[in-house]
Amino acid sequence: MKRSVRSYLRPYWRVFAWALTQVLFISALELLKPWPLKIIIDHVLANNPLPWKFAPNWSPETLLLFSCIGLVLVYLLFGALRLLNDYTTIRIGHAMVNDLRRDFYSHIQRLSLAFHHRSRVGDLIYRLTSDTYAIQALTMNGLFPVLCSLTLFAGMFLVMMRMDPLLTVLALVVCPVLALLVTISPLRGWLIRSASHMHEQKSSVFSLVQWAIPAIRVIQAFTKEEDEHRRFMAQSQKSLKADLQFYLLENFYAGTVGVIIALGTALVIWVGARHVLAGALTVGGLVVFTAYLTSLYGAIDSISQAYGSIQGAKVSLQRVFEVMEEKNDLTSGAKNFPAAGAKGEIAWSRVSFNYLPDQPVLKQIDLHVHPGQKIAIVGHTGAGKSTLLSLLPRFYDPASGSVTIDGVDVREFDLKSLRRQIGMVLQPPLVFPLTIRENLTYGRPAATEDEVVNAARLARVHDAIMNFPNGYETVVGEQGATLSEGEKQRLTIARAILFDAPILILDEPTSSVDAETEALIMEGLRELTSGRTTFIIAHRLSTVRQADLIVVLRNGRISERGTFDTLMRSQGDFVRLYRAQFSVQAEKVRALA
Repeated sequence: MKRSVRSYLRPYWRVFAWALTQVLFISALELLKPWPLKIIIDHVLANNPLPWKFAPNWSPETLLLFSCIGLVLVYLLFGALRLLNDYTTIRIGHAMVNDLRRDFYSHIQRLSLAFHHRSRVGDLIYRLTSDTYAIQALTMNGLFPVLCSLTLFAGMFLVMMRMDPLLTVLALVVCPVLALLVTISPLRGWLIRSASHMHEQKSSVFSLVQWAIPAIRVIQAFTKEEDEHRRFMAQSQKSLKADLQFYLLENFYAGTVGVIIALGTALVIWVGARHVLAGALTVGGLVVFTAYLTSLYGAIDSISQAYGSIQGAKVSLQRVFEVMEEKNDLTSGAKNFPAAGAKGEIAWSRVSFNYLPDQPVLKQIDLHVHPGQKIAIVGHTGAGKSTLLSLLPRFYDPASGSVTIDGVDVREFDLKSLRRQIGMVLQPPLVFPLTIRENLTYGRPAATEDEVVNAARLARVHDAIMNFPNGYETVVGEQGATLSEGEKQRLTIARAILFDAPILILDEPTSSVDAETEALIMEGLRELTSGRTTFIIAHRLSTVRQADLIVVLRNGRISERGTFDTLMRSQGDFVRLYRAQFSVQAEKVRALA
């Protein structure tokens, strides 16, 4: 983890070095702070001459004036440098957070669907938006304060040793006690475990909200608002309780450090006062020494307090790196398709696949498709239709067997090159909270106006778009809330048309439209699918009449294949599916009548 943090800090080493230079000046000003007060006490009020070899022979009033001016200038410069230093370090921290978020987001975008299926979306969102701040906390709120405090500590130690070695040694008695508290006490383990539990509970709140808000329609439909409210409040209380436990431990640690420092301060003041009474130290010297002692202990306290912040940040950062260390299940190949694109000859050879061990979804699938053919995949829900076609763009890889395009195993192709050959209309229809035009051109941003409109016309959605006040510039609501299900589905079809790929996958392209609109869409799709290898997953069996080949899946195997007329004559699984579907439709018609 340290190596990874260092890699994010490395691009900013010049700015970081500049920040450390500022720290040196800040430490020097910190050392100067008490001296104007010492001059006032020992050389203005006590009227003692200045001890310097070339000291000016000023009157007490002049010396008082210059001491006060010096005091103001020191604090003014100190404040300006602290402001500059805060700006510099915050800028570095934010840049590191942004870089980490960039890499994290890019990584999860490229991880396989298998990873995303086993991950909670809310947890990933929390890691991306909140846990990534840990790299700033670890460096700018942890490492940097420690470096600053060590610099100040070194300066204070040198000056204090020259003033009174015995008092300096007494002041440092607390250091080994604090070191033991950090390294040996069980508090360290408690802090780490508590921080980890706190972040897990916060992540669970994100996950719950991420699940509940998109499901608000279902929640309201089943009047489950109160139940979901109780579920949320229970998780929120768990999260706040974990927060409280962590901060109590952190504050207990801080309080313990404070008590140890107070004991050290009392010991130094007691001995220092006796030195003043004995004439070994002036009152001004004791004031300066006490001021230095406050700064010295402040530096020690900052180091100790940074320890708690570092433990929490380490846990958060580990959660980020945990995901970034996830290996992609799908390694990209090296081959690219020719500029003309794929020919569209596709074959599944003895393909088996399972999401979970010992629970096969596909079993020994053999299927060969010629370029330009239209293939319909039908079967009961759960038969493996979508899974079969998910292997083509390599959303998953088969457990055994191979999938080839133009005679080449898809695993040998570069993933981007492979997926550019395949236009897809997937379920459920997904639209983004962008303009309609941006949704249509999502896969092909350089498309012309004529191409956009033509794609919308083929998908029979152009007229609906023009009914919106801003036409193609209308912004779609979150999750397509401003569109009907049919409009969303037709938009995704238009997007696939515009993508203009040689291979098409249409996953139930007319499932959310009425029969009249379905007929219009299928008419447009005939033009689109001409000359392209097309796969249609269809529950409405009336839409597969024109397919060159119908493949029937049952329990993960191909039970039948053939044209519509051939399968109807065979009286097999396809006929049973067909009759079952139309008997249900007939029942619905009779019920309405």
